[in-house]
Amino acid sequence: MPTRDTMTESGMRIGIDLGGTKIEALAIDNKGVELARHRIDAPRDDYAASISAMAGLVHRLEEETGRIGTVGAGIPGSISGKTGLVKNSNSTWLNGTPLHHDLATALGREVRVANDANCLAVSEATDGAAAGKRVVFGVILGTGCGGGIALNGQVHAGPNGVAGEWGHNPLPWQRPEEYPGPLCYCGKRGCMEMWVSGTGVALDYKQSTGEQKTTREIMADFEAGAAAAIAVVERFEDRLARGLAQVINILDPDVLVLGGGLSKAQHLYQSIPKRLAAYVFGGEAETPIVQAMYGDSSGVRGAAWLWPNE
Repeated sequence: MPTRDTMTESGMRIGIDLGGTKIEALAIDNKGVELARHRIDAPRDDYAASISAMAGLVHRLEEETGRIGTVGAGIPGSISGKTGLVKNSNSTWLNGTPLHHDLATALGREVRVANDANCLAVSEATDGAAAGKRVVFGVILGTGCGGGIALNGQVHAGPNGVAGEWGHNPLPWQRPEEYPGPLCYCGKRGCMEMWVSGTGVALDYKQSTGEQKTTREIMADFEAGAAAAIAVVERFEDRLARGLAQVINILDPDVLVLGGGLSKAQHLYQSIPKRLAAYVFGGEAETPIVQAMYGDSSGVRGAAWLWPNE
């Protein structure tokens, strides 16, 4: 195994995806070809151990490839431009920490850090399902609900670091029975995150049937034609269409890319486009809605592409 002294400078990029349950690290070359990858369990509720684990993955990839790489990291939440500390993370033990600084110190080099949904948008805009598109809105439909924006293949975070955070806007055009909506971890009620996510689908099913099921079980019931699951999924689709219509009304992106576990439901790519026109201003909605090409790997690839070819 090569030592650090024998490693070579190269066009290698390392991406880290810091999640609530796992940390994934990936090394790619200038053309996006995967060189090495590792995934470990995340040390939940332990910030110092998270920094150590990320740095350890970088060193492991560099030893394995014999190259030194640039490092980008995707995290839940964002880095405050005002304080330099993490904010808005649903992995709440990261909030208020100088993650960007501490990771750079641990590695002894500059790192680039962005919101994980922004990383998905960058990944898909660079060499994925939205390659070549100028304005890309990336959506994560997982346990929670996130969004990110890539402009010309690069992150658009905004001066407050919250560009694309549609998950913490209220559900548009709420029905009487939807108001005020479930309480979100952010402290407000009725956030998109509590409607169009795995958490939201499971909560809707429990409230409408009195029965507790996982999102996976509900989607399986939907495929099997169960009436209760069909009703829940149809409400989910309508709410998703309302939320995406609001994104189109504000940003009008060239493409919407869906990632996260719920994005694997193929019926969404037929049903959502049909629903959009009823909500988009002017009644026209030609925006393509596509599934992320790299699936669960989009975030870690996007983190690597935070250092673009320059």
